Amino acid sequence: MEHILGEEWTIYPAGGSTGEAYYAQNDGKRLFLKRNSSPFLAVLSAEGIVPKLVWTKRLENGDVITAQHWLEGRELSIIEMQHPSVAKMLSRIHHSSELVHLFMRMGKTPLHADAMLHEIQMKVRNSQHLYYSFEVRQALKWLEERLPYLNEAKYVVCHSDMNHNNWLLADNGQLYLIDWDNAVLADPAMDIGMLLNAYIPEDQWGKWIETYYQTKLDHQLLNRIYWYVMAQTISFLLWHERRNEKEEAKKWLLDLKKQFVKQNIIQS
Repeated sequence: MEHILGEEWTIYPAGGSTGEAYYAQNDGKRLFLKRNSSPFLAVLSAEGIVPKLVWTKRLENGDVITAQHWLEGRELSIIEMQHPSVAKMLSRIHHSSELVHLFMRMGKTPLHADAMLHEIQMKVRNSQHLYYSFEVRQALKWLEERLPYLNEAKYVVCHSDMNHNNWLLADNGQLYLIDWDNAVLADPAMDIGMLLNAYIPEDQWGKWIETYYQTKLDHQLLNRIYWYVMAQTISFLLWHERRNEKEEAKKWLLDLKKQFVKQNIIQS
């Protein structure tokens, strides 16, 4: 990074699981740098979804470095995820035709529920531990049985990681959703379900959906939300299991069992 900005810049890691993000500072100027960030960062910046993009540079080895304004701010707290501004911003993202058109121009294809389930099934088969998990196998059976009854949604660009630490509240009061590396073209219920399951009490789901959709929560949408919540719970369980993060894996397995209670799945 030093050879891109010059020796007068102080550069240090910004943390994160990939190790590809950095902060840079020089004489009061501050930047957030990332290697091989989302290819549609410019559109996200133009729509005010992420902090402003300053420049993009392609290196000789093919890597792309992006620089954004470094904003003073903080991630949202768990309680703050219930604020209406979160629902309104996610709605604006999901209703952005520019993001969808850009995805299509990039050759991206929608991630259908059946393809998502197939990928999860393959990963479970390759996991010696989870392949023999009664809870996981039961959850997969539930997903497969309900797959034919999922009504097709209008696919949108989904962030696919609604964790509260990806929501940045700048000191000027502007809200951003950052870290778009895993974005997909999919059913909006993917993002909605993840957010509702993690942060919104279930008796408030209807109110949240009214803020997001300006309409009431209907049975078809609820079915899609439940389906994606179950699928993503297994996905997160697989992710932590592959990383040998046993305590986190236990938490997601517990969450999977809670889904059984909600869906009235009989364990025996």
